[in-house]
Parts: sequence; C-alpha cells; structure tokens
Amino acid sequence: MRNLLQLTLDLFAPEPLPNVPPARTESAQGATKTIATAEPVPPAPAAPLASVMAPASFRHPRANREARLADTHVAYEFRRGKRRTIGFVVGPDGLVVSAPKWVPLYEVDAAVREKGRWIVSKLAEAQERQRKLAANRIEWKDGTTVPFLGESVIVVLDPRHGFDAVGAVLNSDSDALPGVPRLTLHVGLPHTATPQQIRDAVQAWLMRQARRLFTERLDHFAPQLGVQWRKLSLSSAGTRWGSASADGAIRLNWRLIHFRQSVIDYVVAHELSHLRVMDHSPRFWDTVRTVVPDYARRRNALRDDALPPW
Repeated sequence: MRNLLQLTLDLFAPEPLPNVPPARTESAQGATKTIATAEPVPPAPAAPLASVMAPASFRHPRANREARLADTHVAYEFRRGKRRTIGFVVGPDGLVVSAPKWVPLYEVDAAVREKGRWIVSKLAEAQERQRKLAANRIEWKDGTTVPFLGESVIVVLDPRHGFDAVGAVLNSDSDALPGVPRLTLHVGLPHTATPQQIRDAVQAWLMRQARRLFTERLDHFAPQLGVQWRKLSLSSAGTRWGSASADGAIRLNWRLIHFRQSVIDYVVAHELSHLRVMDHSPRFWDTVRTVVPDYARRRNALRDDALPPW
C-alpha cells in the first residue's frame, strides 16, 4: 500500500500628574510675601477595567457549547467521535472541541477550563491572522500588487503585447525608489479586462514560475539527501503546503511561490526528507537539518506570514 504523508503547515496606566510648581516668594522692601499656588486636585479613581472594556468574545459559527475562560467568553463547536482523548483545534472559524462518546460533559468542561489560557491565546492569534488576510486581499485591477518570492510585484495591464505562450513578462527596475516595488508584471490584457480575467492571467503566470522553481529546488536537494523524486504535482490546498509518497511523487502548493525562496527550500527539503523517513520522528527532523540547519526559523515564517486569499 502506498504510504502517503502530508505536511500540514494545522495598559491603561494612569496619566502622570501635571507638574505643580512649588509656592514661590517675592520680596519687596524687606517684606516677604508668599504667593500660594493652587492645591493639586487628586485624580479621580480609575474606573475598573471591566467597566471600560467589554470582555473579549469568540464565537464559532456552529457553536453549540459555551465557556467563560477568565475574562473571555468562548462559544465553541463540540463534537463526539471515535477517539480516545479530548482534542482541541483552533481554526479560522474558532474553537472545535472533540471528545470520545463515553466522556461526560463535566469532564469536557473541566478540560476546556484547564486549557483556557492556551485556547484564548490561540483564538487571539487566529483572529489576528484573519485580520491580516483580510488586509492582504487583492483587488484585481491594473496597478494592484501581488507577492512573488517575498517581494511585491505591480501588475500592469499591457494590451500592446500578447506575450505569446507566456501570458506575462516580469520586469525589474533597479532604480526604483525606496519603498516602491521594483518589479512589474506586464500582462497581455486590455484595460477593459475583468477582475476574473486579470486574476486568472496572474495565477497562470505564478503557477508556471512555481513549477519551474520547485523543479529546480527538488533537483538541488534530492542528491544531497540521497533520494530520487519522480513526479511533481501542484496543488491548491487551503491548509497543506506539501506531501510526499513512497514512490517518489511530490505534491507542492503553488502558492508557496509567494514566499521567499528560503521558505520554499524548507518545504522542498521537508518533503524530500520524507522519502527517507516517512514520519515526523526525531530522525526525520535530523534529516531535514542536514540540508536546512535553520529549518525551525523558516517553518515559523511559513506559519506566521499571511498570504492573500485566492
């Protein structure tokens, strides 16, 4: 049976008081009089934080149970299933808790409370990631920008050229001003092109670049790891960056082309390492480390960077 492994890459301090000048004296013809200054008025006591800020709240769209974790209200989806332990998954929709059929609800509630700090932290991280994704959403029009190998690329509709067989051409401006993207992608479309046409043309070009670069990096790392890959497929999976099978077939997400090459190299090395060690044991990570010593840092970049939704 073919063994397939997939990589799831799953204050309110009070303001300082104003400086109150000390009482000063004036002398006139030997007499001294004191000019009093106003007594400082003590600040009003700060309102309790709970009365100023509404408690944080996270709600899964299919929530069927709720919990109060410190000052945070969490409404989560609860599932029963064929498993041996209580499991917690935090995703874009929120928290999902799964438990065996025989575990009573009071034990589930206790487990949720015990994991409360972790749950709230992960929910906040997921919420921030969704905010970044929304901010990175691409508006498909002339002049929009897309990430390519860690750099921003300006999309230029260029109806003068058909760019036969390639669809678009990447130009580089070494004299670009600081903060201005130096790369422009000239797409052979008229200025009347629809957002869908622009999106399709840019995606097709990115996928061609992905296949070319992924093939090059597979050929680079395979001899170093002493393995041989036989087939490369591009995927559009929403949560998986790659997979490898024992017969040498490699599957990589084309959207990796948005990342810096160092991050792409980590994923390529990760999948090729599975051709030697088909699990995530310490021996597997030691294998990855032989070609990518700083794999942990690159893996974090893969997890933390927010790519535009397609």
